[in-house]
Amino acid sequence: MTEDRQTAMPTPTPVGWPPRNRRELLVKTLWIGVWLVFLSSPVDDLVGGRHTTGATVAGALGLAVFVGVYLTLVYRNMGRPFAPRVVLGLGGILGVLACALAYTLGSAWLGLFVYLSVAWGATLPLRAAYWAIPASGVVMYLIGLRFDEKEARGLLLLVVLIGFAMTGVGQLVRTTVELRKARATVAQLAANEERLRLARDLHDLLGHSLSLITLKSELAGRMLPGSPDKAAQQVADIEQVSRQALVDVREAVTGYRRRRLAAELAGAQVALTAAGVAAEVPAEPEVAGVPEESESALAWALREAVTNVVRHSGADRCVVQLLSRQTLDGPVLELCVEDNGSGGPGNGPGNGLTGLTERLEKTGGSLEAGRVKRGFRLVARVPAAPAGHVGSGA
Repeated sequence: MTEDRQTAMPTPTPVGWPPRNRRELLVKTLWIGVWLVFLSSPVDDLVGGRHTTGATVAGALGLAVFVGVYLTLVYRNMGRPFAPRVVLGLGGILGVLACALAYTLGSAWLGLFVYLSVAWGATLPLRAAYWAIPASGVVMYLIGLRFDEKEARGLLLLVVLIGFAMTGVGQLVRTTVELRKARATVAQLAANEERLRLARDLHDLLGHSLSLITLKSELAGRMLPGSPDKAAQQVADIEQVSRQALVDVREAVTGYRRRRLAAELAGAQVALTAAGVAAEVPAEPEVAGVPEESESALAWALREAVTNVVRHSGADRCVVQLLSRQTLDGPVLELCVEDNGSGGPGNGPGNGLTGLTERLEKTGGSLEAGRVKRGFRLVARVPAAPAGHVGSGA
């Protein structure tokens, strides 16, 4: 787990996201297009010479239109859904083509109803899909009675089951899209709240000081011709107020820059999940009484560890633990981040871990990092009590 490698590992496209580059476009196309292999029966029926030339040409055109409409409906709707009218229109075209081709060309074309059922399950709302999928199966069965009842009966079960299975996939996609929008909204609200907090703090810090400086400046200006001593006193007061305002601003900026462990834990959960890593992260850290320097150092350690897991380790599972321990030197807060990855290509600690070790040592803490039997583990410890406080021995 080092920072020697600069290139980040690519993360898969989450379910419901449109493709972001050519590679993801190809993967999505293959995922949807691979199921077209079940169209081998209609294709074999066409090339087998069992129909007249006109019927063969009409069947080939109908099949091409069916495949094009199916791919358009399912492919597009998995990322950016069509309007309901468009979905119903394209689905209706699929239904008409499936019925016409299967009825006129034979039982080899009954498999088109499987694709119709998949399209209904993936694109329609649940309530509509619960009616459309069985209806597709019934229509397929009635048409199949003209040719082979046994085959139609077996295909009926497949049409219904795969259609309802796709309703689960469609619901997952819709839920994922809604969750992504909700996260974006939450992030925007958090940013707005932070702006409001910053505005309030600046007003509280500088409003009184700047008003006082303005007032004393006006007084000094009026006193300067006749009472230079009093004017000098006002200038001295202005200097004192401005210095205090500068100190207050510096303290406020230091507080803004300080990392908070709760925020880093929440960010770690989001980052690991987005990278496709199964994460176990504590929700509410117990940091009451922990010095701010210790909490900040531990937050930096968590950020460094999670960054390395996402970028370098190749792990698919990560466990974050936050424990309070009592030692001979006093209470300590221990952060443990363990993954099942390789730990990165480096043979020694990178610059990130070296700098992190120095940061922890400044607060009286320590860092342990290295490979374990099934992955990589980072353990950071910081004092959980102010300097000079020694707890009972363990």
